[in-house]
Amino acid sequence: MANVGIVLISHSTQIASGVKELIQQVIQEVPIELAAGTEDGRIGTTMGKISSAIHAANKGDGVLLFYDLGSAKMNAEVVLEMLADDQIVIAEAPIVEGSYIAAVEASMGKTLGEILETLEAGFPPNNMA
Repeated sequence: MANVGIVLISHSTQIASGVKELIQQVIQEVPIELAAGTEDGRIGTTMGKISSAIHAANKGDGVLLFYDLGSAKMNAEVVLEMLADDQIVIAEAPIVEGSYIAAVEASMGKTLGEILETLEAGFPPNNMA
């Protein structure tokens, strides 16, 4: 049985690696990929790394993307437009807490939709206009 995959998009390789390490202390069976830093090791995000990480994490049950800052989300949105796959979704939840909860839920065999519902309940959207 495949699980929903997770991609951690961060400007910092250390942040993304740390979050992955934290999750894998408890959950090993969920595919978690990193899209962190630039190709030359600087702070930042790239669409190429995001796309590669999505493909590596996608085992057929969908992929949730977690990001640290707004420009990481913008890069992810561009990649999603190019992929046009409704089973790849940007999660609107904190990168640490959200990805941890998503990994636990994925390890229990929950679907992409069920995991998104849990995240939305735990991290309701900001209602500021």
